[in-house]
Amino acid sequence: MKKIGYILSAVLLFVGVLMAQTKGAVISSPATEFDFGTIKEANGKVSHIFIIRNAGDAPLVITRVATPCACTTPEYSREPIAPGKEGKITVTYNPAGRPGPFYKNIAIYSNGRDGAFTIRIKGTVE
Repeated sequence: MKKIGYILSAVLLFVGVLMAQTKGAVISSPATEFDFGTIKEANGKVSHIFIIRNAGDAPLVITRVATPCACTTPEYSREPIAPGKEGKITVTYNPAGRPGPFYKNIAIYSNGRDGAFTIRIKGTVE
């Protein structure tokens, strides 16, 4: 009976070590916030490209990108990002009718993190 207990413990330890070594997809970004500074409403929309990296060992799949309002629109590739590679998310802000400071959180949902990975844009509209 003791031998079965030792064997079972060894198997569980081995499975635990294997699971710890496999981390799957991991989403990251060298910069998670961009400041547009002061922009003029009359000049129209402004955009910024965020670099998204896969720091894991499995393909990163972005399932959706959520913005707080229609004034902020994201564009991104639906193709998986290979381990060690980069992808891009372009975030466009429309300042029409929105004078004053703005601060927008953009939530990125993927298989690289439980919950959302957040990037931000901010600035002031004149």
